[in-house]
Amino acid sequence: MTNKNIEIIVFGRVQGVGFRYSTKKVADRMNLNGFVQNLRDGSVLIHVNGETSIVDEFVSKIKDSPTSYGRVDNMKITNINEIHDKGFIIK
Repeated sequence: MTNKNIEIIVFGRVQGVGFRYSTKKVADRMNLNGFVQNLRDGSVLIHVNGETSIVDEFVSKIKDSPTSYGRVDNMKITNINEIHDKGFIIK
């Protein structure tokens, strides 16, 4: 089992629409670790780590916006070395 640790910056209508809360629900259901937080420029930052195939599935769910009120226009995904192992939190 290989793990994947990534940083995702999500652009679109992702603040003020329940995006962080919905992202946490998806991550919790998939038993992933990391965090989600709003950024000053209106985007959302996500750090997530877990089994590679599950992280890839998580990214697909986020691309479609985990909340019906949000809209994802673009995502920037970067591999990172930072590992989170305390569940998934909202910052």
